[in-house]
Amino acid sequence: MIIKKSEVKAMVGDDYRISQDFYDKLDAAVADLIKDATARAKENGRKTLKPYDL
Repeated sequence: MIIKKSEVKAMVGDDYRISQDFYDKLDAAVADLIKDATARAKENGRKTLKPYDL
């Protein structure tokens, strides 16, 4: 798991509960963002990920 559940829960607050499915989907979305950013950096001949790679 890439995301940290406790940090997600802290951001959401006590007013909402979070299902395991949400954590799974969020983790997959973050993994996709990282893969896409890595591909963009590679296409541009860089080994450093930059904010604009997102």
